[in-house]
Amino acid sequence: MHFDLRHATRPPVWLTHYPRDKLSQDLLAGLIVGILVIPQSLGYAMLSGLPPVYGLYSAMVPVLVYAWVGSSNVNAVGPVAITAIMTAQALQPYSELPPAHYAIMASFLALMTGTILWLASVFRLGWITQFISRGVTAGFISGAAILILVGQIKYVTGIAMGGNSLPEYIETWLLHRHELHVPTLMVGVVAFLLLLINRYWLKQWLTPWLPTKKIDVVTRVLPLLVLAVGIAASGFWHFADDGILTIANVPTGLPHFVMPFYSISPVELLALLPAAGLMALIAFVSSNSVASSYARRRGELYYANQELRGLGLANMAGAFFQSFTTVGGFSRTAINVDAGAQSPLASVLSVVVMAIVFVFFSQLLAPLPYAILGATIMSAIISMVDLDTLRQALRYDKLDAAAFLVALVGVLLFGLNVGLVAGLFTSFAGLIWQSSHPHIAIVGQICDTGHFRNKHSHQVTQLDTQLHIRVDESLFYGNAQSVLDFIEGAVAAHPATKDVVLMLSAVNHIDLTAQDMLINLTKSLASQQINLHFSEVKGPVMDIIEQTEVIHSLTGHVFLSTAEAVQYLSTTQVYGNGG
Repeated sequence: MHFDLRHATRPPVWLTHYPRDKLSQDLLAGLIVGILVIPQSLGYAMLSGLPPVYGLYSAMVPVLVYAWVGSSNVNAVGPVAITAIMTAQALQPYSELPPAHYAIMASFLALMTGTILWLASVFRLGWITQFISRGVTAGFISGAAILILVGQIKYVTGIAMGGNSLPEYIETWLLHRHELHVPTLMVGVVAFLLLLINRYWLKQWLTPWLPTKKIDVVTRVLPLLVLAVGIAASGFWHFADDGILTIANVPTGLPHFVMPFYSISPVELLALLPAAGLMALIAFVSSNSVASSYARRRGELYYANQELRGLGLANMAGAFFQSFTTVGGFSRTAINVDAGAQSPLASVLSVVVMAIVFVFFSQLLAPLPYAILGATIMSAIISMVDLDTLRQALRYDKLDAAAFLVALVGVLLFGLNVGLVAGLFTSFAGLIWQSSHPHIAIVGQICDTGHFRNKHSHQVTQLDTQLHIRVDESLFYGNAQSVLDFIEGAVAAHPATKDVVLMLSAVNHIDLTAQDMLINLTKSLASQQINLHFSEVKGPVMDIIEQTEVIHSLTGHVFLSTAEAVQYLSTTQVYGNGG
């Protein structure tokens, strides 16, 4: 459990084994994302209470570090709405500080968040993601995607909408709906329709006319073309003079090295620690949700501990270059994938593009309408609404469906933090319920074979005096009472029973509470002149119970197989202690 510097400095696999046929796709994705995230990053910086330029700083160094050590091939790390809002909330007591000192506090918060994430990777806490069900992840992503989509309406319509939840967006829309700006709406709708057609129908339309490779190039270039045409049209017809909101001014200059802790007091450190812990959790869950989701879709490997390390080191390094907390973003990752990204090289190239534009061509973006940017994000984020998972869950796993819906509704009604926590609690409650209600079956023999199956699912033979019960879960304090109730109910329903055989082939552990339950069950059955037997006990379980009263008080036998139990009990009447 230590950090090996060699792992951080060693070239990543994607770089040493880079498939050259993917270069053109990564180049295009890097170009598109590099341009599109500039205004997005400026807005997130303002949302965090920082000068706009800090959004660009946050989209450079952390991105490069994550590309080197992160787990995902397509996860686009950078400033996002949730971390921007949380940064503003955490630093609200320091809002009166000079901008430079406030920026240092934001970078220090990023350093603390990154350190927590990195320490989590050192202690290999990525296993925590095993307890975040697919339902929670999909519901959280879907809810966040809808909120992001709704949040872009203000850019497409000119209506001043805002908030952290759907009710807040609706409330502000009702208050400001009269501010609808028709020219902005026209630009946004045209761009959105073009991008939507490009996403869902253009390939099908072009299939009879062009080869597949050329169609792929066309569909990936089109968003950039829409952007370029929008800039040209805005500059030629002076969209800004018609009230259409444009970028207007992009600052220049690259981030420089800072010491984010030189002016931080111990009191401030302790005050920011809870916020850093919560941001670390949200950052990991959010980034893990996006990265694992796309890894599953693309058939790629994904490692939660590596994701923790990548996020941690990205934020730690970024803090020394004027960055606030960054995370894998829903919208920018969607744009990255939509643009054709195949490897982290696309993210590296996006930083190069940003730096070039930032230093040399920033003013060329000045006429770009925010309506086109909003339309771009909306068209890309639609794919993140995972209705397929909901349909599957409703059909095959109601508990996962419940977790999905709770997370989704929680995010929409109360914001990301509450939605995530509500989804996790629902998932945990479902896990506890499942554990406390194990599958138990009364089984019978299939014909004259040695196979025993659930009597409700197969045609089986049962003996009046023998009751064979299979427990399909380890026995512990959470389900001991449920198992006891089932067995007692089964015995009551079969009054001729003289022998109860518990099939323990699926039982991997029996804790103290379950041991007490078995001892009491033995005594209860003995008072009814019924013997309790075990069959198919696993070695580790037998090692646990053979030295206890579970075996010493047993009135029946321990059989290697259920077939052996049937044969023995069919020919021999067993009384007294067995073993």
